[in-house]
Amino acid sequence: MSDFWVFGYGSLMWNPGFDHLRSERALLRGGHRSLCVYSWVHRGTQERPGLVFGLDNGGACRGMVYQVAGDIRSQTLDYLRAREQATMVYREHWHPVELDSGEQVEALVYMVDHSHPQYAGALPLEEQLDIVTGAVGQSGANPEYVLNTAAHLEDMGITDTALAWLAERLNGTSRT
Repeated sequence: MSDFWVFGYGSLMWNPGFDHLRSERALLRGGHRSLCVYSWVHRGTQERPGLVFGLDNGGACRGMVYQVAGDIRSQTLDYLRAREQATMVYREHWHPVELDSGEQVEALVYMVDHSHPQYAGALPLEEQLDIVTGAVGQSGANPEYVLNTAAHLEDMGITDTALAWLAERLNGTSRT
């Protein structure tokens, strides 16, 4: 089997969790990073949902793309599906991305499913802050996830003013 690519825009950027041959910054057009998914498993519960990032329609998104060796395709896909599809809130599909080197590749992406009950849509920042603060799931505290993603984007030189606003406030309210 041939190598394939995986695009990460949230925790996959700073915690891919799978072996890869190389990683590179990349741009995906036609979707944008948004804190638009109620987390019922990883960063919250159904009783006290958190919020996690989804790749929502429109715009563009800078993230990381990982080249995965074809001989570990099956176990990598199994891992990603277990991680990203625990409640089937994302649609898995292939999408063109442009690597910073200029190369164009088709990458596996997880787009949010608007018809899923976990789709939160575009919530006001104050409401996002209220939801994230205090939410905890199987993978840890929700503020930790948001702060890690914000720090990674900052390290990559990616500006996200809404996320920076949340991170500034979470840094004053969370103990992550």
